[in-house]
Amino acid sequence: MKLFKNLNEEQKQALLKYPAYISLLAAFRNDKLDEDEKKSAINCAHIQTLSCDSLLIEFYKEADKVFESNLEQLDKDLPEEIVSRETAIKNEIMNLEKTVEMLGKVYASTLHQSLEIFKEHVSNVHHSVMMDFTLPSLTGIF
Repeated sequence: MKLFKNLNEEQKQALLKYPAYISLLAAFRNDKLDEDEKKSAINCAHIQTLSCDSLLIEFYKEADKVFESNLEQLDKDLPEEIVSRETAIKNEIMNLEKTVEMLGKVYASTLHQSLEIFKEHVSNVHHSVMMDFTLPSLTGIF
């Protein structure tokens, strides 16, 4: 990855875990990554290789290759207790931000926008469109 030429191998591999951490944080709403969220995250990671900003294509192609294994390994390695799990994920994301900053403001901003969309996609996997249609005044309560 030529964009990442200023990063060492450890930093590159850590950065490729960013989408997996975002997925796990998004799944945090119901304590643990379930099968629907996992499938949605894997699908989203793949779609990103085709639909992301051109600046991020190289990143998402590399991240997609290791996404599922990263997701499963991180999910297994993170603490199970809710508060500890959330804290661990947020700490890892803060550490990754130091690496992202090394890539420049434009790249960092583009990546953040993309990962926000990624997070929303995984977060909303259990959201029912029918609920919005049937109970519009209650949307947001659940």
